[in-house]
Amino acid sequence: MGSLSSRFQSAPRLDEAEAAPCERTGHGCECKKRKRSSRCDCDSEPEEEESLLDTPRRKKLKSTSKYIYQTLFLNGENSDIQICALGQEWNLHKVYLCQSGYFSSMFSGSWKESNMMVIELEIPDQNIDTEALQVVFGSLYRYDVLIKPSRVVSILAAACMLQLDGLIQQCGETMKENVSAKTVCGYYSSASIYGLDSVMKKCLEWLLNNFMTNQNVDLMKELGVDVMEQLIQSSDLFVMQVEMDIYTALKKWMFLQLNPAWERPLKQLLADADMWLCKRRSELGEEEPFLDTEEGVAYAAVFRHVRLQYIINDLASARILERDNILPRDWLSSMYKQQWFAMLRTEHDNDIGPQEANKEEFELSSMRCGRKLSKDGDYCWRWTGFNFGFDLLVTYTNRFIVFKRNSLSQPCGGAVSLQPRRNLAYRLRLASFDNSGKLVCSRTTGYQLLTLEKDQEYVVMNLDSRLLSFPLYVCCNFLYTSPKSDRPLDAPEPESSARSVS
Repeated sequence: MGSLSSRFQSAPRLDEAEAAPCERTGHGCECKKRKRSSRCDCDSEPEEEESLLDTPRRKKLKSTSKYIYQTLFLNGENSDIQICALGQEWNLHKVYLCQSGYFSSMFSGSWKESNMMVIELEIPDQNIDTEALQVVFGSLYRYDVLIKPSRVVSILAAACMLQLDGLIQQCGETMKENVSAKTVCGYYSSASIYGLDSVMKKCLEWLLNNFMTNQNVDLMKELGVDVMEQLIQSSDLFVMQVEMDIYTALKKWMFLQLNPAWERPLKQLLADADMWLCKRRSELGEEEPFLDTEEGVAYAAVFRHVRLQYIINDLASARILERDNILPRDWLSSMYKQQWFAMLRTEHDNDIGPQEANKEEFELSSMRCGRKLSKDGDYCWRWTGFNFGFDLLVTYTNRFIVFKRNSLSQPCGGAVSLQPRRNLAYRLRLASFDNSGKLVCSRTTGYQLLTLEKDQEYVVMNLDSRLLSFPLYVCCNFLYTSPKSDRPLDAPEPESSARSVS
């Protein structure tokens, strides 16, 4: 105990210790206390000092930006130029305005405005208002700008006029993040005017996904002929049910275009469109198809892209086409002829379907169909009609999607091919969307060729349950027959191609 006590007593207390000389060479030190680590207070790690020196002072920068915006822009202190536009004045500074390509050219060239203290700005674009100019001028004095989706078109217009590339890009990103049924048409139109191709592409993708899956009366009223034509001709259109439903959607859209004051519920729209067409047929004596009339000719380009071969293959649908009398008669007669020869080729030439990749023909001519799966479970469906004896069953079960060529195992209401093998080209896509129509998740098989024997099954897709979100939309494209050749129908058959049915 004595030795331990003496050891403690011999150790000097820190506050009584004499100042030790600093060990840092070349530096004087006036430290009066020694640290427990035997180093003085000034002996900090060089790396720590450098780290502290390199740490950005974000708060200080924000404060500076706020001061500049408030003092120079809002208060106009030390202004050296005044901009007048749309009945309002802004006291600004040339050094900030030169960030704009528009003003930079004005001040550096031989323009009369180069030395003027007051500039009257002409605003030729009706999309630009004083609120947009306030935001755009203010953006020159701060490092960030908050853009409301409802104001983005006006701000974009002003940014384009003043040639502010950074702000134009920010407007484009804002538009792409806020595409919805309310904004898509306005955004698409503005993006077309101001050259934002990426925004146009985003809007078109949204429309392809949502036009059929979530039909909207206001959206149909807004959609113009040019945009609708792009949608209807695309094989990427998410179709619900079958091609006949595309025709029906177009009929409703055309009715709304010609009757924009219509304000009844969506479920009443088709009945009112049919009643309107019936009234017109009575007035015209059912002589002239609607698209041949002066009022209907504007919509002919859109209806031209309906794939009639997948409508006239169903008796009930073909009768509706005849009853509506919308389509020119030569469209239907030529399609009946085309399908008749396709049927004969399948029956007598043993056309077993596509045998090599022809993506261009697939995009133009594939059958478009789809289905909505409201919740997880087991589903099985077929898209009926005369499909050249190819009865294809599609099954969703245990998160597998399976194709089955039905020949003998299941009842079928139509003709069934008994050829040993049949080919088809297909593409299957799955998608789910949020409330605004944004894509939540998606998967696709891409373009594929498949050979199926009688009653053979094939697993098309194995789904990861973690990526699934319901309701789930399934969209399929199919091509059952070989791509049509360029040989005229009345040309003589090559001898080698005449074969008997197996």
